[in-house]
Amino acid sequence: MNNRVTPLLPGVLSAGLIAALVLSAISALISQATELSPLQIWRDPYLRHVTGFSFYQALLSTLLSIIPAIPTAYALSRRRFPGRELLLRLFAMTLVLPVLVAVFGLLTIYGKSGLLAELFKAADQSLPFSIYGLNGILLAHVFLNFPLATRLLLQSLEGIPFEQHKLATHLGIRGWNKFRFIAWPRLRQQLPHVVGLIFMLCFTSFAVIMSLGGGPKATTIELAIYQALRYDFDLAGGAILALWQMLICSGLVLFTQRFAKPLSTLSGSTSQQQQDQFDHWHAKAWDWLWISFALLLVLPPLLAVVGAGLNSKLPTLLTEPALWQAIANSLKIASLSCMAALIGGVSILLTSRHWRLQQKKLPADGIELLGTIILVTPGLVLSTGIFLLLRQYTDVFAAAFWVIVGVNALMALPYVIKTLSQPMLHVAQQYNPLCQSLGMYGLSRLRLVEWRALRKPIAQALAIGFVLSLGDLGAIALFGSQDFQTLPLYLFQLLGSYQMDAAAVAALLLLLLSLGLFTLVEKILIRTP
Repeated sequence: MNNRVTPLLPGVLSAGLIAALVLSAISALISQATELSPLQIWRDPYLRHVTGFSFYQALLSTLLSIIPAIPTAYALSRRRFPGRELLLRLFAMTLVLPVLVAVFGLLTIYGKSGLLAELFKAADQSLPFSIYGLNGILLAHVFLNFPLATRLLLQSLEGIPFEQHKLATHLGIRGWNKFRFIAWPRLRQQLPHVVGLIFMLCFTSFAVIMSLGGGPKATTIELAIYQALRYDFDLAGGAILALWQMLICSGLVLFTQRFAKPLSTLSGSTSQQQQDQFDHWHAKAWDWLWISFALLLVLPPLLAVVGAGLNSKLPTLLTEPALWQAIANSLKIASLSCMAALIGGVSILLTSRHWRLQQKKLPADGIELLGTIILVTPGLVLSTGIFLLLRQYTDVFAAAFWVIVGVNALMALPYVIKTLSQPMLHVAQQYNPLCQSLGMYGLSRLRLVEWRALRKPIAQALAIGFVLSLGDLGAIALFGSQDFQTLPLYLFQLLGSYQMDAAAVAALLLLLLSLGLFTLVEKILIRTP
C-alpha cells in the first residue's frame, strides 16, 4: 500500500501548491477589477487597439516564422554539409538566448546607427525602414522563433520511416510530388503544435515589445499591464487587462489542441538514407537558398554582439560594482529557479507516470496541465496577481527576490515537464519489472536506475531552466529597482539611457554567461558518473 501512495504524494503536493498560488493570484486580480466586464474592453478604444495589435503582431510574426521554416527544415533534412550540426546547435541556442541579447544584436545590424545604416550612408542613401515599432517587433520575433520552428519541423521530417523514402525512390516520386506525398503529411501533423507554441510566445512577448515597440501604436496587452502597474499604478486597469489576457491565452490553447493530432511514433530514417537519388541542380539551389537565408538571419546579430562588446568600455564596465551585483543576483535567481522547477517537475511527473502505467490517462494529463499552467497564465500576469496579493500583507519590493524566483521557476516548469515526460515514462516501462523483482525502491533505484538513464534529459531541462531564468526581464521589470537589479534589467536600463557602448559590453557578458553556462551545466551533469 505504501508503494502505491508514495508516488502520488510529491506530485499532488506540487500541483496543489501551484494551483493555490495561481488561484490566489487570480483572486487578487478579480478583487481589484471592480467593474469586471468584457464589454469594458470594447468600450475603451485604447484597450481595443492594444488587443487588436497583440493579435496582429503575433499572427504576422507566426506566419513570417513558420512559412520560411517549412522549406528550410525540408532543405536541412535533405542536405549534409560541414557545420550542419553546429548550425542546428545554434538554432537550439535561440530558444534560451536572452531576448535583450537578441534585441541588441538586431539593433547593431539594423538600427539607425547599425551596420546596414552605415552601408546605406556610404552609398548616400538613408535606411529605408526603422527597427522601432512593428518592423522591429516582427524582425525580433522571426529571429527568435524561426530557428525554433525549423528545428521542430526538422525533427518531424527525420521521423519519416526509411521505407517511405525507399518506396518513393522505387516509384520515381521526386521533387514537388515527393514533398507533397511524403514530407507534407508529416509536417501537417506537427504544424498545429508549432503554430500554437510560436503564436503564444509572440502574443505574450514582453521584452521584445518593451525594447522595440512600446509606443501608442505598438503596445501589446502584456506591455499595457506593465505600464498600468509600474507607471500609472492603476491596479484595477492592470487587473482587468491581466484577466483579459489569461482568458485569451486559455482560448488559444484550447483552440490549438483541437486541431493538434498525436504524432506517429514510427522509427525514423538516418540522415544518409533520406538523400534523394533524383537530385537535380535546381533542387540543390533551392535548398541552399533557404539554408543561406537561415545563416544570414541568425549569424550576423550574434557576431555583432561579440564584435560590439569588445570596445573601450569593457575595462571600465568590468570595474562597476553594480554590474557584478546584477550578475550575482541573476546567478542566484537562476540557480534557485531551475532547481525549484526541476524538483516540481519531477514530482509531478512521478505522479503522472504512476497514473499512466495504471492506464489513468485523464488524471495524468490533468496534473501535467497544472504544471504547464504558466503557458495559459503568462509570467507578467502571474507577477501582477502576486504583487496585488502580497501588498496586502508585506512590502512587495522587500520580497522581490523570492517572488522572482517563484515566477521564473513556474516559467521553466513547462520546459522541464516537456523534456522529462517521455524519458521518465520509458524508464518506468523498461525497468519497473526488474526493480520490483530485485526489491529496488527509493534512493537505491534513483541512484542506480533513474539517474543513469535520465542524466542527459535532466541536464537539458536544468540548462534550459537556468538560462531562461538568467535572461528573463518580465518579473524583474515589475519588481526591480535601483537597489535590486539583474543583468537583463541592467542591460535594459543602459539601452534606455542610450549608453550603447556599455550596453554592448553587458549584452556580450549576458550572451557569454547564457551560452557558456548552458553548455557547462549540460556537460557536467552528462559526464558525471
